[in-house]
Amino acid sequence: MKVLQADLSRFASIPDYPFAENWLEIDLGSGHKGRMHYVDEGPKDAPAVLLFHGEPSWSFLYRKMIPILLDAGFRCLAPDLIGFGKSDKPDDISFYTYDRHIYWLSQWRDVIVPGDAGLFCQDWGGLLGLRLVGEQPDRFQYVVASNTFLPTGGTPSPAFLAWREFAKSSPEFKIGELLQRATATERSTDEIAAYDAPFPDEPSKAGARAFPALVPVEDGMQGIAQNKVAWQGLASFGKPFLTLFGEDDPVTGGLAQPLIDSIAGAKGQPHGMLSACGHFCQEDRPKELAKGVIDMAKKAGVI
Repeated sequence: MKVLQADLSRFASIPDYPFAENWLEIDLGSGHKGRMHYVDEGPKDAPAVLLFHGEPSWSFLYRKMIPILLDAGFRCLAPDLIGFGKSDKPDDISFYTYDRHIYWLSQWRDVIVPGDAGLFCQDWGGLLGLRLVGEQPDRFQYVVASNTFLPTGGTPSPAFLAWREFAKSSPEFKIGELLQRATATERSTDEIAAYDAPFPDEPSKAGARAFPALVPVEDGMQGIAQNKVAWQGLASFGKPFLTLFGEDDPVTGGLAQPLIDSIAGAKGQPHGMLSACGHFCQEDRPKELAKGVIDMAKKAGVI
């Protein structure tokens, strides 16, 4: 297996992403190491909010929310998951597992943000972030979750099964086009190119192709036992927990209610289903999402 490094020249002209590059070496396991790239904007002593992206995006997804949060006084931290964005990319699909992603992201968290922090998470950013909240609830001050869930088996929806099969077998896996189809607003040519930038060839897409098959939505899959344990901590999480989901997301649009019903801190919060909002809600409704973070931080007494 090779661990590929991004060609940073492909990121030179992307729009609205003026953020400095930051890097941390990660133990990938099995004798491999890789670099994780992350955005770290705002004063180091400001209240930290973690911004976790999902499949198949990267920290570029948060470019519209970060300026709003900076103006509100936050330190914004947005890592590119291993296999995505500017981070290094193992080229073997089988190397990617749910537990390894948890291990990689936990290393970053422990080194870069060892103290308390708020969390905004979407898609796989929630499968990872909500798991971390459940495992270590004392390290999180509040949570805003969008178009995500923490699955423990069951029966997957037809829409998800179609997406999983497409990611696995489609001969052309064009990331920018996927982002275009899964937003309610139109992406510009430059924005589509920005989402394509991390993936110049098929080997670089191994992580993006792997992720859908790792979602533990069917009984017997790896990750179910770990998520069931994490749900014990997540359900008792009593700090502010807000859901803001997109009405136009066919895969996760109906998954807010289980979070609302099951998590202690979600009771009485102003949860919302956002109109004109697809799966990649950060593209469609960044102002509303940033306001949700600010409101939950205020309720938690962070700002």
